[in-house]
Amino acid sequence: MNSKIRNQTFIFIFVLLISKICAQDSTIIDSLPDEAKVQSYRIEVTYQKTTHLLFPSLIRYVDLGSDLLIAGKAEDVGNVLRLKSSVRDFEEETNFSVITEDGKFYSFEVVYNSNPNTLSYDFLNLQRMQEKENFTEVFFEDLGSGTVVQRFLENLYQYPKRIFKHISTKSYGIQFSLRSLYVDEGKIYFVIDIKNSSPMDYEIDFIQFKIADKRSLKRTIVQDKLLKPIRAYPQIDYVSHQSENRMIFLLDQVSLLDGKVLRIEMFEKSGNRHQKLQIENDDLIQARVLKDLPIQMK
Repeated sequence: MNSKIRNQTFIFIFVLLISKICAQDSTIIDSLPDEAKVQSYRIEVTYQKTTHLLFPSLIRYVDLGSDLLIAGKAEDVGNVLRLKSSVRDFEEETNFSVITEDGKFYSFEVVYNSNPNTLSYDFLNLQRMQEKENFTEVFFEDLGSGTVVQRFLENLYQYPKRIFKHISTKSYGIQFSLRSLYVDEGKIYFVIDIKNSSPMDYEIDFIQFKIADKRSLKRTIVQDKLLKPIRAYPQIDYVSHQSENRMIFLLDQVSLLDGKVLRIEMFEKSGNRHQKLQIENDDLIQARVLKDLPIQMK
């Protein structure tokens, strides 16, 4: 009898411990913040037709949530995924994930529809639209001393001093250069020159700033961090052929972790003459203190 009681007591304690561990695990899962959750895209598939997904970079990994789906990269095109249902009229929801060469992670929820509304998804265009929205929406937020900032921008535009000669790229007759950097009260001013020596005008779609991995081939999943400009002066939409322009961007001051770089990218509207600059920590620390410059505050 005593042995039976001891066994029952042991089982009770064991079950109690397991319940406590499960409760702790449940608490950890439930406590994940919203920032840790990856957005999922909901798409429809069918048995009779193939759905195509165009990604901004080469596809490196695909994981299907169930055998209800069939997927494969399009031949000779490494950034297009073909997807369809392996059975007709499945009722449950399934999922799949994609990792691309640039370190992006995409999550999808999938449902069956015999006649999907959309058969092609362009994530390259989606990325461009999101980046463009980030570029255009914030130029006139309140800085507290907006008049002083505006005067700094106007005077820097005329200031002839160049700090950098090596941060420049030229292709298709377009030269894109970082001229100088200035810091003031937790803000950083980027002075950028754009020269068009081609016979065609260059229409600017948007210019973006982002912190990215320095390595060209990423072996980890890393989301680039877009930086939102506070001001841009002057507002330039295009650079005429055989001419040059200058723009100054004001951002919050930034520093870079090891293995990270700051990229400035300019995209041509309705064209492909895109330009890219790469700035490292050694460049950022060469920024000049704005108030030490011999410029007149008009």
